[in-house]
Amino acid sequence: MSDELASVPEGFEQLGEGLGYSDSLQPFYRRVDGDDVSFGLVVLEQHANLMGICHGGCLMTLADIAAATSINIRLPKPAGLPTINLGFDFVSPGRFGHWLQTRTHLVEVKRRFGFCAGVIEDGDKPVLRYSGTFYLPDHDGMWKGGDGDAALRRLAGGE
Repeated sequence: MSDELASVPEGFEQLGEGLGYSDSLQPFYRRVDGDDVSFGLVVLEQHANLMGICHGGCLMTLADIAAATSINIRLPKPAGLPTINLGFDFVSPGRFGHWLQTRTHLVEVKRRFGFCAGVIEDGDKPVLRYSGTFYLPDHDGMWKGGDGDAALRRLAGGE
């Protein structure tokens, strides 16, 4: 593995810890621009598999966060959005030391469901394509509130 690491692009800020399982991606970053949100990370040893490339589980977690947050940022009030379905196409490896970034190109919010599609890229090269369906609850029955509310606001850029 090379010692040369990509730099974090301008406009991205590191997310703090306390985001539950998402902390497994640390350090990872977010940029919010209106209704657009991107997440990214530099592939480090903790993100890599035994082949020295970004682990598929890391890529899928990053995609899940990007898709759900891209929907959440368009809602009047942030909410826990249970994942109904996520689909992935692994296109190319996420190389050690490279900056990987999510880019959402489709978000639709309906009455009870949100839909999202996007890609994780290494520069202009696709690494992973993703699409997801998320449930938009009309009640607080699944949501515990408290620290989770603050975590959602941090992911969506509200804090």
